[in-house]
Amino acid sequence: MHPRNPHQGRYDFDALCDACPELAGFLRPNPKGDRTIDFSDPEAVLCLNRALLSHQYQVHHWAIPQGYLCPPIPGRADYIHHLADLIGVDRSADSRKRIFDIGTGANCIYPILGNRSYGWNFVGTEVELRAFRSARAIVEANPCLQKNIRIVRQKNEGAIFTGILKPSDSFAATMCNPPFHPSPDEARSQNQRKTRNLKRTKIPPKSSNLNFGGQPRELWCVGGEVGFLKRMIAESQKFAGQVGWFTSLVSKSANLPYLRSQLEQAKAAEVKVVPMEQGQKQSRLLAWKF
Repeated sequence: MHPRNPHQGRYDFDALCDACPELAGFLRPNPKGDRTIDFSDPEAVLCLNRALLSHQYQVHHWAIPQGYLCPPIPGRADYIHHLADLIGVDRSADSRKRIFDIGTGANCIYPILGNRSYGWNFVGTEVELRAFRSARAIVEANPCLQKNIRIVRQKNEGAIFTGILKPSDSFAATMCNPPFHPSPDEARSQNQRKTRNLKRTKIPPKSSNLNFGGQPRELWCVGGEVGFLKRMIAESQKFAGQVGWFTSLVSKSANLPYLRSQLEQAKAAEVKVVPMEQGQKQSRLLAWKF
């Protein structure tokens, strides 16, 4: 993990239970006798997230609608800290930095972590109405977020920046965690693989309703992440003078050569790929500027 990521090592369950007492009801011993939760139980994972957000970020009211993706907070925090390295960490100026979050989702996680970690101001966009309402409700329920995060509905499903980013707007960076899969069938196959991996562990799941849900727009789009990022790269050219760094997660390293070729065609002045690792999971941050 990034050195500034506060979620290093094992969870401090005593502190987390102090912040969210209901978490105690989900704790159970792992094969070594250490306390943990059943990560295949959606309610347990939601409760852990509430505890982490309350304890570490002073966000005391957080909930998402049933069936939406529940984000792994340590991994999401890594993106925030690597982005801070990219745009420069300046505590005296960070509160004036604006970040544009593409597809904020029902959980609003990147604006929360970015604002509470660095004081950045966010505009978060969302196409899906229920997710938009959920993200906005989270912001409205937490006074510490209300003046720092604005959630905007993107009504044009074919657009990313157009219709939201005004000529007078400027942002230090954009963020994106695009839908990874090109079809619902591939998304289901990936969920089944995760389920099989969990069943191989020695901690039996409490519930058959495993925590690998997600709405269609969260999981897949035409062309998968390559298709989405191709559209994002093309549209980013129109707003080159208003954004410092355009960034996105890229799940598959095999997609990078094609994306680099698209950025070369778009005449990006600088391209960076930042590797990211959280345990056994590997990802990378793709960034470009004009």
